Amino acid sequence: MSKQIQDAYVVAASRTPIGKAPKGTFRNVRPDDLLVHAIRSALAQVPGLDPAVIEDVIAGCAMPEAEQGLNVARVAALLAGLPNSVGGVTVNRFCASGLTAVAMAADRIRVGESDVMIAAGCESMSMVPMMGNRPSMNPRVFERDENLGIAFGMGLTAERVAKQWNVSREAQDAFALESHRRAIAAQQAGEFADEICPVEVVEKFPDLATREIEVRTRTVSLDEGPRADSSAEGLARLRPAFAAPKDPTGKATGMGSVTAGNSSQTSDGAGALILVSERMLKQFGLTPLARFVSFAVRGVPPEIMGIGPKEAIPAALKAAGLKQDDLDWIELNEAFAAQSLAVIQDLGLDTARVNPMGGAIALGHPLGATGAIRSATVVHALRRRQLKYGMVTMCVGTGMGAAGIFERM
Repeated sequence: MSKQIQDAYVVAASRTPIGKAPKGTFRNVRPDDLLVHAIRSALAQVPGLDPAVIEDVIAGCAMPEAEQGLNVARVAALLAGLPNSVGGVTVNRFCASGLTAVAMAADRIRVGESDVMIAAGCESMSMVPMMGNRPSMNPRVFERDENLGIAFGMGLTAERVAKQWNVSREAQDAFALESHRRAIAAQQAGEFADEICPVEVVEKFPDLATREIEVRTRTVSLDEGPRADSSAEGLARLRPAFAAPKDPTGKATGMGSVTAGNSSQTSDGAGALILVSERMLKQFGLTPLARFVSFAVRGVPPEIMGIGPKEAIPAALKAAGLKQDDLDWIELNEAFAAQSLAVIQDLGLDTARVNPMGGAIALGHPLGATGAIRSATVVHALRRRQLKYGMVTMCVGTGMGAAGIFERM
């Protein structure tokens, strides 16, 4: 017997500040501890909710090994003090891991299999490198030309997008500068306060003279990446960080244009959302922040993976029965300025609605955590500014795009 599709509501959304990797504020903080903090902070937003009714924690992580391995979702659920009855599963869709976790949690509720779910994401790029501790690419990737894109570094795919979509170095640097400007303005206005749960960092230093351990404690409450001193002149001086794009014969086609300044920052962070059914809203007297409306993922050629949102956004809109103009707020993950500008250009996105508080170039991109973090941003921004529909979307390594839509209640 088929079940009627029901709505899934977000009742809490919290995230840690984002630290710079590998030498930033969270360089010695374990990613599972960041996830624990995000989960506890989300739970604190709904004190009337009985934790015993939570059925599962789904957490995204792009490199689920080492300090963020061993099914980090279940480990974090237990360390956060949730009952033993609460399950945990870790999912990996690279940069869309956190958003996929939100979609999976919502789907469990929408088909009537669960009533209360936690969706989350965590990543420490300080502790676990981009490709993991022991990358091992399948040799078959290199046997056929059409599979080589799977092995391309992300920067190289951005160079290809810049060339194919005619995105200039100047345009990329201008986009990056605006990301920092918006992020700094949002920080100064206190616009991240609703979503960020400050983290207390405790560090210990040995004093060889006294043979004692000095304990230093500091509270981190803002993202570490935004730079007030970022300038067009400074960005222009940066050298291209990746290989120049090549023509079919293998000859380089001029200088590259993708730099460290117009790319996302490697980062550490975590985020968590609590989703419930309408029955739980009534049972516990909860106030919904937003309704999860739709999700879509689409594939694109791996060598131009950055263009993925161009395919995922229309699919998510179609599933929601909405038009692009209905979107009031779009969190387009800035993996690279080149790919962000290509997506904006092809879809004709309103730049005033794209990343109004800055994006990953300024704020950082802790891979598997980003989807959950930016979902928290959208949910609180819609409520704070009294807007209706918001979207989180990103490109994904190996050639994918993902997009999820939220509606303020």
